[in-house]
Amino acid sequence: MIRRGLRLEIVAALGIALAMPALALAAQSSQTLATQTTLAAETRDQGGSTQTTFTVTVTGEDGLPATGAVALKDHGKPLAGAALNAQGQATMQLALPGGDHLLRAVYTGDATHRSSVSLSNGVRANTTGTPGFTVSVAPATLSLTAGQFGTVVVSVTPANAASLTAPMFVTLSCSGLPDQSSCTFTPENVQILPGATAVVPSSMVVQTVAASTASATPAPRPGSNPVAWAFLLPGALALVGIAWGGRRRRWVNRFSLIALLALVSVLGTTACNPRYYYLNHGPPQNPATPAGTYTISVIGQSSNGITAITPTPATLALTVK
Repeated sequence: MIRRGLRLEIVAALGIALAMPALALAAQSSQTLATQTTLAAETRDQGGSTQTTFTVTVTGEDGLPATGAVALKDHGKPLAGAALNAQGQATMQLALPGGDHLLRAVYTGDATHRSSVSLSNGVRANTTGTPGFTVSVAPATLSLTAGQFGTVVVSVTPANAASLTAPMFVTLSCSGLPDQSSCTFTPENVQILPGATAVVPSSMVVQTVAASTASATPAPRPGSNPVAWAFLLPGALALVGIAWGGRRRRWVNRFSLIALLALVSVLGTTACNPRYYYLNHGPPQNPATPAGTYTISVIGQSSNGITAITPTPATLALTVK
């Protein structure tokens, strides 16, 4: 009976141990809220092409707006991303290539909300006779810890390149980056040949900055003693002023003015000067890229020799932790 009871206790303990991960996972899932993502599209013709404005809304099961980032996909292919505002909405404008498109919005979730996907929304874009291009990014959302970098593929899709009589060069750039961050493109300039239909890719690297933990202190320069100068300079000026004033009291006021100007000039070239502070105290500590979710615009620009061609930029949702 004792052995049987011991076996039952061992089996029960083993069952509890095996069930603990599942219980922990269930408890964690219960702390996150389910979400609902909706996608609305509004199209308009502009210059023979179709400009589309997409509005994405994400709401938690508690009825409150969600936070984080959303991605827009066409037949499963990422096109653009954006950060949700305080109302749980994001707006993206795109110039879609001619043809039929099947779009969905994907919410990536956050610490308190689960991910979700909207229903499909079909859009038919007109085909233009004017040569041009569209810009898209993949992935459409990027999450980085301050100090890390991430790579995004920027796709430049030709539109009616058969009308080109010479190659079209497109320059890529970005805007909307948070402080202490940067973006670079390889290549920065891409070429669309006459009659081309294939997508032209470029690699975009987003770099963030981590806070520095220590500042460099320069080595002391020989013959430089700021403490001694702090006492010596005012004392010398005072002694000269007293000696001069004893003999020529009528020059005291004039000398005081000259001494004041000299003192200001000395301060301007020493402790109050930024270069002096840098040489004697070293560079200040670097701040980190601020945490948050940002909407980055990826811009493509070209020219036909007369007017600039700048289609609606693609957007990237950048989350910095």
